[in-house]
Amino acid sequence: MWAKLKQQLWEWRGVWITAPSVAALLLLLRAAGALQFLEWATLDQFFRLRPPEPQDSRIVIVGISEPDLKALGTWPLPDGTLAKVLETIKQQQPRAIGLDLYRNFPVEPGHQALVQVFKTTPNLIGIQKKIEDGSQSTVPAPPVLDQLGQVAANDVVVDQDGKIRRAMMYVTPDNEDAIPSLGLSLALIYLEKEQVTPQESAVNPDYLQLKRGVFRIFESNDGGYVRADARSYQVLLNYRGPAKTFQTIPLRDVLANRIPPQLMRDRIVLIGATAISLNDFFYTPYSGTARTQQTAGVEIQANLTSQILSAALDGRPQLYVWSEPIEIAWVVLWSYIGAILSWRLRSPRFTTLAIVLTGGLLLGGCYLAFLWGWWLPVAPAGLALVGSAVVLTGYISSLEQEERQVMMNLFGRHVTPEIAEAIWQDRDQLLEQGRIPGRKLTATVLFTDLKDFSTIAEQTEPEELMLWLNEYMEAMVQIVLDHGGVIDKFIGDAVMAVFGVPIPRTTEEAIAQDAYQAVSCALVMAERLKSLNQTWLTQGRPTATMRVGISTGAVVTGSLGGAQRMDYTTIGDSVNVAARLESYDKSIEGGICRVLISEATYLKTEGKFLTQPIGSVFLKGREQPIEIHQVLGT
Repeated sequence: MWAKLKQQLWEWRGVWITAPSVAALLLLLRAAGALQFLEWATLDQFFRLRPPEPQDSRIVIVGISEPDLKALGTWPLPDGTLAKVLETIKQQQPRAIGLDLYRNFPVEPGHQALVQVFKTTPNLIGIQKKIEDGSQSTVPAPPVLDQLGQVAANDVVVDQDGKIRRAMMYVTPDNEDAIPSLGLSLALIYLEKEQVTPQESAVNPDYLQLKRGVFRIFESNDGGYVRADARSYQVLLNYRGPAKTFQTIPLRDVLANRIPPQLMRDRIVLIGATAISLNDFFYTPYSGTARTQQTAGVEIQANLTSQILSAALDGRPQLYVWSEPIEIAWVVLWSYIGAILSWRLRSPRFTTLAIVLTGGLLLGGCYLAFLWGWWLPVAPAGLALVGSAVVLTGYISSLEQEERQVMMNLFGRHVTPEIAEAIWQDRDQLLEQGRIPGRKLTATVLFTDLKDFSTIAEQTEPEELMLWLNEYMEAMVQIVLDHGGVIDKFIGDAVMAVFGVPIPRTTEEAIAQDAYQAVSCALVMAERLKSLNQTWLTQGRPTATMRVGISTGAVVTGSLGGAQRMDYTTIGDSVNVAARLESYDKSIEGGICRVLISEATYLKTEGKFLTQPIGSVFLKGREQPIEIHQVLGT
């Protein structure tokens, strides 16, 4: 059992080496950040493919658009105008109001009116910017709201490709208390009326839990991220949809009081810029690679608020990721899948088809997981699948080249292209550790020898003899190949050929056909030798006659030799019988070519050739007599 297991392990060595190697390389590339953009792009595509979600009716945006700026004729918005907007919204009794506009200094006229509104609106949240980035410094909060504790941070986290995929729950500046984000502050006010208050999660006491929603803190290597800035309390942002997903009311309609009287009642109202000229826009997963769409900052905040409310009250999935060990195991698994498919199929065409189908299953499965809130490593897993298959295919191609070379070394020019191809197709059964193992089968063996060759050799110059013999051998070899035989070996002027190897014959009809081909081959050899003799006679060169012995029966075929020299050969009693038939009783005449066959060959070809019995004879080296026959023609 252990020996069989070792053999199996050795046979699958390509998989055991390739799969972990490819996986390790991809994991190193991933750790270096080389796959980060590809993983982000896959996540973005999943967002764009996801079916539209219902609009969150708990949130409404008052947008300051280009037509609003044109109607106002000024920017920034005067404090008096902003106060009027807030008073109109307050009359509809919203649960919370988020002012996503910086208001850290007065904008006359109407500043005192705005201050009074600030003081009398306890559910109003203003903003401040707490984190400096490359292009902007911090922005203080409105002083009055700051004194009242009605201030949140509106800082956003922009990835290296300029897109926002994360959001702040809390901002934690150095040496300061944590500041809730605008999206979280508005959600907490809304949830308070639902009797939902923050609590520590049972999963991790550092995680914020709001009823059904547990908000896992983003880590620097979560999902496709590599060494990301994970300061403060961040979460992956599970967008509700692309730009303009939330109900948006123009500012001018609010100022003119052209809104339904119950539109904002018991809802969260966000006020912010939606005009392109105000430059408060960001790229998101919905922007695509061409970046054709941007989302207003106020909508980014609305998405976070919606995410918190939906998770807490509706059980809507957030974006979850696996732990790093599981992600590593996931990539290794797909590397093994690609390697196993390639190793099993062995065909580049079928391997490609299998990899395409399997890759589709991977992509589809990860997309379904995304719909349930899981961001799985698609890109590294897919690259592992394809990479291991490509490497294994190349390795298999290299092995096949080596195996083909072994086959050609063993058979050389001794078989026809058709037989060589058949041998190659069955190479897995034939080859074993660089050699063809011995196998027992039934075949027909043919031996030929030139009569009185020693006399011819004695009377002919060596160079001329070699040319003459090669001409004879070349003609005889081609006849053997034409009849589907395999040249086993040359022994001086003798030729040994075998019909029915190395691919075993599985039916009696096939075995009989081999015997027929062998006898036919001998008769064609006789005709060819007659033609050669006529040519040689005119050239003044020696002429010859030949003897042929043919026997059908069990043989053993395989590689014989050592590492430095190895040949494919056939051994067994039928080989000995054929050799002895060729040399048996040289006084028996047969014209230009005497053909003697064994009883077994005679029975396989009975009625197809003109024969005469010789009788039961003792062949040299055999203790039992054997019936033999002479073939006279067709």
